Order: sequence, then C-alpha cells, then structure tokens
Amino acid sequence: MSIKVNWQGGKAFEATSSTGHKVIMDASKEVGGEDKGSRPMELLLMGLGGCSGIDVMMMLEKGKQNVKGCQMEITSERADAVPAVYTKINLHFTVTGTDLNEKKVARAVELSADKYCSVSKMLEKTAEMTHSYEIIEA
Repeated sequence: MSIKVNWQGGKAFEATSSTGHKVIMDASKEVGGEDKGSRPMELLLMGLGGCSGIDVMMMLEKGKQNVKGCQMEITSERADAVPAVYTKINLHFTVTGTDLNEKKVARAVELSADKYCSVSKMLEKTAEMTHSYEIIEA
C-alpha cells in the first residue's frame, strides 16, 4: 500500500491512495488552516470506524443476521501535551435489524476489537480502547 500526499497551499493537503481514492486534509482556522478538509487525527478515527464496521458487518452477514443498519459513534480523549495522542477511545455500535441475535452482535464487536481490526490493534498501543453496542429492532 502506498499513499501520495500533495500540498494544496496554506495548511491543506490532498492524499491519494494507491487505489486512486482522494482525501483532503486541512488544519483548523485557529492554527492557520482554511477548514478545507478533515483533520488528520479525525481521519484516524474515521479509519477505525470503517475498519471495525467492515469486520462487524462481515461477521453478521456470515452469521445470517438480518441487519438493516449499522452505525458507530466514536468518542475520544487526547493527551494535553504534544504530541496529543489519543488516550481513550470508545466505539459504540448501534445495530438495527430484524430478530438480531445479541450473542452474535456482541461476538462480532468483540472479535473486531480483539482480533481483526488492524487500526484498533495499532491504536490500543497508546489509547485505552473500549467497545459497546446496542441493538434496535427494525
């Protein structure tokens, strides 16, 4: 995997993946950016949500669960000192569907956190990672 990152002027950068997908990043206005895109640390949490969400959905599909929706809310805390790494991160899954098996949902969330999500496994080196879920009947 490779990524190219090109300066767009000011504090903005455009990242292009080896698959051709692009993301704009920028600093906040408070530090001289123009708010043209997400902050790099936000993108890290977005990647975590995508990675874990893909894992959970793959497991629930394999488990023949009738999922209608899956949403994650990721909350975090960062260190006060530089570098301001994440110190706490919680992924809260809201899984909506018909006749969902709670044990299968819980197991999918657990396996993603403990075994499959590469982003989660990297972040747990610096941050206390927690996971929670709720099930909503569609």
